[in-house]
Amino acid sequence: MSLEVHHVSFSYARRGPALVDVSLSATTGVIGVLGPNGSGKSTLVRLLATELPLQQGSIRILGQDLRNRATLRSVRRQIGYLPQRFGYYPDFTVFEFVEYVAWLREVPGSERSRAVEEALASVDLLHHARKPLRELSGGQLRRAGLACALVNRPAILLLDEPTVALDPEQRSAFRSLLKQVGTQHLALIATHLVEDVTTVCTKVIVLSAGRVVFQGTPEELAALGQDSELGDTPIERGYHAVLVQLRDHGSQLDGSHDQHPRET
Repeated sequence: MSLEVHHVSFSYARRGPALVDVSLSATTGVIGVLGPNGSGKSTLVRLLATELPLQQGSIRILGQDLRNRATLRSVRRQIGYLPQRFGYYPDFTVFEFVEYVAWLREVPGSERSRAVEEALASVDLLHHARKPLRELSGGQLRRAGLACALVNRPAILLLDEPTVALDPEQRSAFRSLLKQVGTQHLALIATHLVEDVTTVCTKVIVLSAGRVVFQGTPEELAALGQDSELGDTPIERGYHAVLVQLRDHGSQLDGSHDQHPRET
């Protein structure tokens, strides 16, 4: 399992630059992409999910270059993707909808029912399999979305704001689920919630205005906030310290105080 992003930049026609010279790499664990709203997190996830076309730079997933259209379809089969806005058909049952997504992801017909059952069991929704999606709670819907991301048994998971719109209890349960899922997959989670990173992630990448301004472990990020008074937890203080230092000095940080992405 591997993910490599090299000098990727992306601009929207009306909004201008969303990502500027972004580089990162990972082979294991749960990678948290943290940043304020508008920092480029969703754009990065959509590029990795092949939902947006590459403009500048390169991305390799599982050793395959996303610019190579001949291998793009096979790469997509190995990606699990949960977008920030999870669309669904409310009258479908949970099983029917996850099965439909399995068909879209080209899971073979002979394996489809088993794959759906495994995905639902992994997110603790098997006992709700025959329930219409419209009857699910917000937390259950996010879990159904995660089941859709898992149903093709992907090597890499891409999750955009996975705990959005959940209440504190649902968010805590979902984070525990993500931590468990991350032991079996390389996962990248884009979030603006520092608590998601603290609980789930093994590596943190901080984006600001489309640029990578920190790469390192949660502990290394927390260590940067020793002199900060902003935030209730060490990692929140470290996060705010990075953004303040960027604002004041325009500098880029990582856990070892160099600017080169490290594989983890």
